[in-house]
Amino acid sequence: MQRHRACEWDAMTERHRACEWDAMTEPAGTIDLEYLGLDAGAHLLLDRGLRGLAPGEAVSVVGTDPALAAHLPAWCRHRGHGLAAGDGGWTIVRGPAQTQRWADAVRAGAPGPEGIVARPAADWGLAPRGALVEAGGPPLRCAFDERDVVWADLAPALYAAAAAQQWDPATAIDWAAHSPADPTDPQAQDAEAALVQIMTFLVENEQAALLVPARLLTQVHPHFREVVQLLAVQAADEARHVEVFTRRALLGGTPLGTSSVGGRASLATLLAEPDFALASFLLSVLGEGSFLHLLTFLDRHAPDPVTRQIVRLAHADEARHVAFGIAHLAHQARADRGLLDRLRAAAERRHDALAGTAGLNTDVFDSLVVLASPEWSVAGIALGHARVQALARDMDAGRRHRLEHLGFPAAEAAEISALHTRNFM
Repeated sequence: MQRHRACEWDAMTERHRACEWDAMTEPAGTIDLEYLGLDAGAHLLLDRGLRGLAPGEAVSVVGTDPALAAHLPAWCRHRGHGLAAGDGGWTIVRGPAQTQRWADAVRAGAPGPEGIVARPAADWGLAPRGALVEAGGPPLRCAFDERDVVWADLAPALYAAAAAQQWDPATAIDWAAHSPADPTDPQAQDAEAALVQIMTFLVENEQAALLVPARLLTQVHPHFREVVQLLAVQAADEARHVEVFTRRALLGGTPLGTSSVGGRASLATLLAEPDFALASFLLSVLGEGSFLHLLTFLDRHAPDPVTRQIVRLAHADEARHVAFGIAHLAHQARADRGLLDRLRAAAERRHDALAGTAGLNTDVFDSLVVLASPEWSVAGIALGHARVQALARDMDAGRRHRLEHLGFPAAEAAEISALHTRNFM
C-alpha cells in the first residue's frame, strides 16, 4: 500500500513544505551511492533512480559520504522531493513531475519543420527548435521573426542539397587543363580579353550576391534554422564564385577589366533594400534568375574547358538560390495578399533610381559579342551580336515565367520584367 500526503512547494517564498507519507509506504528500491557525494555526481544517480517513479512513490538512499546529511535535504528541496532520515540512510519521496524551475517552461515548437511556430517568442533566444525553454532570459530581437515572411517548405530539401553539393575550387576544377591563348592567334587573344572583362563583371555582381544573404541571415530568427542555414550556404556559394571567377580572370596573366559607375549603382540598390521579401525578389527572382541565362550563354560560348567547368558549377548553385527565392515568396504571397503589389513597387522604385545611369557596362556587352562571334568578320560579328540579343530575350522570358509563377498576370509580368536593370543583376 502506498498512501501519501501531498508534497507542496510555495512558489512565492521558495520554501518547501514537508512531504509526509504513511509509514506503510514501502520504498520501491534502494540507491546505493557508496562513497560518491552529491558534489561529485551522485545527483545523477538519484535523478536516474527517481525517473521511473510516480509522484508520491519512495526510494531508499544509502551512502558513506559524510556530506550527504547536509547535501541531500538541500537537493531534495531544489528538486521538490520529500526526504526523511532513517537508520543508516534516507528515504526520498518523489515530488511533482516537474520542479518549480521548469513549471513555466515551454517547448520551442518541435525539432522538425512541422514543429515551426508562426512567431517564436523573443525570450526563446538561441534555444534550438524543440528544446524546453526555461522562462525568462534575455530577448533576441530579430527583424524577420515570422514564419510567413521567411519560410518555404522547400527550404529543408534545398539546404540538404546545398550541403551535399558543396565543391572545392582547388579540386573540382581542372585548372591544369587551361593553356594560355596562342599569342600568334588574334582571335584567341581577343576571346581571352573578352573573357577577362566578363569575369570581372561576374566578380563584381557575385560580391553583391554574397553580401545580401549574409546580411539577411543575421536578422532571421534561429527558430527558422533551415532558412538561416540555407542563406549561410548561399553566401558560401557566392564566396566560391568570387574566388573562381577571379582566378579565371587572372589565369592568362592579364589585369582585370573595367567596373562601370552604372553597374555599381545597380548593385548598390540591392544592398540598400532592408525588406527580406523585396531583397530576395530583386536578387534571386530577377537578378540571379537572369544570371542563370548568362551562365548558360557562357557555357555555350566558353573558349576553354576550365571556363566551362566554372560556369556549370556556378549555375547549379545559382539555381538553388533562385528556387528558394521563388519558393519562399510564393509561400508568403499565399499568406499576404498585398505582397505582389509590394514586389511590383520595389521593381518600379529600383528602375526609377537607376533611370539616370548608363546600365550595362558597354565593355561587358561588347565582350559578350566578341565571345559569341565565330570570327572577326562582318558576318561573324553580326552573328555574335544577334546571339547577345537572343540572350537578352531569354532573360526576359525567364523573368516573366518566374513572375507568373508568383501570381502576376502575364501582361503585368511582362511590364515588371521590362523594368529590370539592364545590368542583368
